[in-house]
Amino acid sequence: MAVQSRRPPVFEAVRLDLRRLHEHWMELFFPRQRGAHSVLGKWRPSTSAGWAAYRGLGGVGALVVALLYPLVLIGFATRFHTRRIDRAAAGLGLLGVVSLTAVVWGTLAAVAHLQLSRQGFVAVAAAAVVATVAAGLAVSFARTGGRGTTVALAYPAAMTAIFLPPVVAALFSTTVGSVVLPGSTTLAIRLLDGPLALVGLDGYLRENYTLEGIAYVGMWLGIAVPLGWFSGCVVTLADLVRP
Repeated sequence: MAVQSRRPPVFEAVRLDLRRLHEHWMELFFPRQRGAHSVLGKWRPSTSAGWAAYRGLGGVGALVVALLYPLVLIGFATRFHTRRIDRAAAGLGLLGVVSLTAVVWGTLAAVAHLQLSRQGFVAVAAAAVVATVAAGLAVSFARTGGRGTTVALAYPAAMTAIFLPPVVAALFSTTVGSVVLPGSTTLAIRLLDGPLALVGLDGYLRENYTLEGIAYVGMWLGIAVPLGWFSGCVVTLADLVRP
């Protein structure tokens, strides 16, 4: 008896993802491209010029899909973690999230009060307050807004709540600073030599700014907002391909 070979489940999942992503691309230009329509079926052009445009955009779409699919995979991984956070936030409620954030970063401020100067304590306490407010705003935006509000506002607010207090504490604590600041400097060099150089911003930043003191806070705020937008976009892309 001949044994029928079957494709691995992972291969089938990837194939289905690529097909769905290509169908979404094609539907930007042509009607009824996604899936099977029981009554009308998938739209096809009826003229030679229409077929030429259809095939041409289909070929461009294949390239777009090849470039976007790695982002889809990142979106799957990001969505897994964000959904766990969403479930935890839903269980805690807005007040619970704000209270938990206040306890976590308030503990950091209390440690700063015992070990740092008055200036350091005030700075860390202010950062803790901002982070707590940002956490509350992230939950509020995610609950009351649509997808656009969640991506544009909720994700950056959540990233700010995570990054801000440790970076501020690193400016006044040698223990925290020995971990955060060297890593921040290495990351800044990679960004300047990499993506920022591609868009021509590396020279301007090197000439006008020095990475010291409050500049570390500005750097991480500058990272938190785009990183939030990126995370929201890749999760949206993952939802589009595999709801």
